[in-house]
Amino acid sequence: MKIAVTYDNGNIFQHFGKTEFFKVYEVEDNKVVSSEVISSNGTGHGALAGLLAGQSVDVLICGGIGGGAQAALAEAGVELCSGAQGDADQAVEAYLKGELVSSGANCDHHHEEGHSCGHQEHSCGGNCGGGCGSQPAITGPNVGKTCRTHYRGTFNDGTQFDSSYDRGEPLEFICGAGQMIKGFDAAVANMEVGQIVNVHLMPEEAYGMSNPNAIFTVEIAQLPGSEELEVGQQVYLSNQYGQPFPVKVTAKEETTITFDANHEMAGKELNFQIELVEVK
Repeated sequence: MKIAVTYDNGNIFQHFGKTEFFKVYEVEDNKVVSSEVISSNGTGHGALAGLLAGQSVDVLICGGIGGGAQAALAEAGVELCSGAQGDADQAVEAYLKGELVSSGANCDHHHEEGHSCGHQEHSCGGNCGGGCGSQPAITGPNVGKTCRTHYRGTFNDGTQFDSSYDRGEPLEFICGAGQMIKGFDAAVANMEVGQIVNVHLMPEEAYGMSNPNAIFTVEIAQLPGSEELEVGQQVYLSNQYGQPFPVKVTAKEETTITFDANHEMAGKELNFQIELVEVK
């Protein structure tokens, strides 16, 4: 059995038709035995179902997806589980345990870590949820190769925000393919296997600066379910294409509610200790 996940920097990429990479998991006896990241090779959303069928994929886990693509996947014999978000590996584990429920072509249910508020017609100009976005090409001997790295990420005050060591599994990605934040990618591009480096990244090299246009206020009456939300809660809304994107509730008045769609790391300086474990 093979499970494919729309993939970006360890997480589930939220726009099926625009995904550049899939992580494909080989499953035996309901356990993952191997995985690899493959490129969509610029294939448009209309042909992605054929690409997955050609890889003998049985199940696709993704975020947002339209009805046309859903029909194409069904025709190709690929089971769909949409509306997923967060860590790709954890989503696959949840699927294998029967804990991941598809939302079909719509995002209108309670997610595992958030709350979906139907089809809010909000356009964020491509800035919702942060991410790497377009970035200049990097150079180095590891560019284009699959790299496995251990890393520890900290803020300037020494607080750790992430660590592959704690998870016991190196992070695997294609160097220079835009799967990682720019500064991390650039560091790994020139490393040798076994080498450990420490890098300090400014926001421009990480998740960018906070975009004021990604902070917006809507009428509670126009957003069913929002009356239950509280300040500080992480939730998912749907854009005009029906695709979910993460936001944080930053303010709530009697009749309005304000969301921030910036990445939670936007505007922050980050520090990484990176160990290059393997290059394939």
